[in-house]
Amino acid sequence: MIYLLPSLRLWLVTLLVCVVAYSALVFGFAQTFIPYRANGSIIEISGRAVGSELVAQNFAAPRYFWPRPSAVDFDGMGAGGSNLSPTSPELASLAAQTVARYGATADNPVPADLVAASGGGLDPDISLAGALYQAERVATARHISPDLVRKLVRDTASAPGGVFAPEPIVNVLELNLALDRLAQ
Repeated sequence: MIYLLPSLRLWLVTLLVCVVAYSALVFGFAQTFIPYRANGSIIEISGRAVGSELVAQNFAAPRYFWPRPSAVDFDGMGAGGSNLSPTSPELASLAAQTVARYGATADNPVPADLVAASGGGLDPDISLAGALYQAERVATARHISPDLVRKLVRDTASAPGGVFAPEPIVNVLELNLALDRLAQ
């Protein structure tokens, strides 16, 4: 009993410092220096939220660029992988369906990132090669020049990793919004 009161005081101080003070410090820092990112990088059009730069959305219409497959059906409430083994017949079947959806052939193979889901299942970006692979389909569905679509893809691409990850990526939501603006 003699150690109970000091133990409770230590527990309370630790709780206040490690939980309350630290959380308030991180929250305050984020809201001060990077509020857009801290609040979910929400993209708004005419005051209405249409999505986040950080979470993939399911675009299924041929006139839009399609994101990577999602093991969580694009449910932003919980990210996760499929936990299927690379030798799983179910995973092979899903991959075969995705390859068929893109109309890939041996002469025109689909980029791997368009067939395989990311670890979290909500990756908002695809590779530049993956976006360019879809350009012809999108251009045909929108009745516009494939060259114009490819130019828009290249203009939207970025290499956020700099010299450490120089492979360009394309945010699918931003690209599809740019396509919609082009149509207007």
